[in-house]
Amino acid sequence: MTVSYNGLWKIMIDKGLQKQDLVNKAGLSSATVAKMGKGEPVSNKVLEKLVKYLECNINEIISYE
Repeated sequence: MTVSYNGLWKIMIDKGLQKQDLVNKAGLSSATVAKMGKGEPVSNKVLEKLVKYLECNINEIISYE
């Protein structure tokens, strides 16, 4: 099973955000953002921060293929 963050990237494009915004404004580390860029799994705490920052549901940012 592979993790896909395509929903996250789409939301970021729609909102005009860059990956650096996840570091500076959502409180993620650059290493975590790099992991997501490679399609690697991240912790639930990270997903919680993303949902709160982007004001969306978990199903909108991550899927499993």
